[in-house]
Amino acid sequence: MTQTKPLSGYRIIELAGIGPGPYAGQLLADMGAEVILVNRPGAMGDIPMISNRGKRTIKLDLRKEEGVAILLDLVKTADAIFEGLRPGVVERLGVGPEACQAINPKLVYGRMTGWGQTGPWAKVAGHDINYISITGALGAMGKEGEPPAPPLNLVGDYGGGTLFLVTGMLAGLLQAEKTGKGDIIDAAMIDGVSSLMTMFHSLAGLGQWTPTREANLLDGAMPYYRCYKTSDDKFMAVGCIEPQFFAQMLVKLEIDSAEFGPQNNPKHRAQQHGKLEAIFASNTRDHWADIFDGSDACVSPVLTYEEAVEHPQNVARGGLKKQGAFVHPRSAPVFQSSPDDAPFNIPSGNADMDEILSELGYDADKIAGLSENNILG
Repeated sequence: MTQTKPLSGYRIIELAGIGPGPYAGQLLADMGAEVILVNRPGAMGDIPMISNRGKRTIKLDLRKEEGVAILLDLVKTADAIFEGLRPGVVERLGVGPEACQAINPKLVYGRMTGWGQTGPWAKVAGHDINYISITGALGAMGKEGEPPAPPLNLVGDYGGGTLFLVTGMLAGLLQAEKTGKGDIIDAAMIDGVSSLMTMFHSLAGLGQWTPTREANLLDGAMPYYRCYKTSDDKFMAVGCIEPQFFAQMLVKLEIDSAEFGPQNNPKHRAQQHGKLEAIFASNTRDHWADIFDGSDACVSPVLTYEEAVEHPQNVARGGLKKQGAFVHPRSAPVFQSSPDDAPFNIPSGNADMDEILSELGYDADKIAGLSENNILG
């Protein structure tokens, strides 16, 4: 029996971009939406990426009127469209929100940028590290006295960008179902990251967080919330914030609690750091992983992304599956109505050109003519 995913029946157009845009399309496709990726002419769209799994692809030259006309024909059939270009680009091409919603008033139009559609930096170049730098997030990460440590591009691009764009588009689709009118989603990474910082602004307002790095609960200052090096130059992650979990850690490490001192007394912090560093350094990561396996001590091995594939919890969940050259993360979240992933298809380039254009009513001669005129990349 074929399983129907939550977004089955929705058609969403993705204008090709990099990083957080393609990942947004992946999440929507994973949830069952028909995502049509509109690639630009050239070789970039021919690179197979996990983020393109489950999508249909076509190349269109939007610098030409015929390419724009095809995209607008697609827009007439779509529930949503999204892009991640600099503000003003889609308007110059003739496929901005006003043009698209004029022919499809119910269309949800998603826009993702780093700085947002407005403001003095709206059209300035930037990347994840820049976006998280002005929100206070980057400045809170890393060791005091050293440069802040970039958290890959997970926080700005994917946390503050992709996830807020997808959330906004899902809300827009719900609204369109009720009202018959689409909306424009302005997903700025700086807005998303600022939202992610909500708890830290709350703690600061309560006097429980400071701008100084390595001086707070979750930034490595506490002996019970940080990573420790093991004898084989690997690491264990310790996160036993609650007293009962802290007590479990001491038991597993055979530490006398009275000798170790109270959990949250700053006077004992340096000594506790030193003792835990020495203990973890006395044996290998895998030794400690075995010691803490299945316990409530909140201590776990720090794995590489390659090792993560074999961790029993990930294996049990089917969280990472090898398919061809790639390791695929499973679709997340998991819906009870459609819990399993079929083998993933990763299209590229113009894989679905003929099929998509035929569905729009283009005959073979017209498709051939568009190809000859380089409208289709």
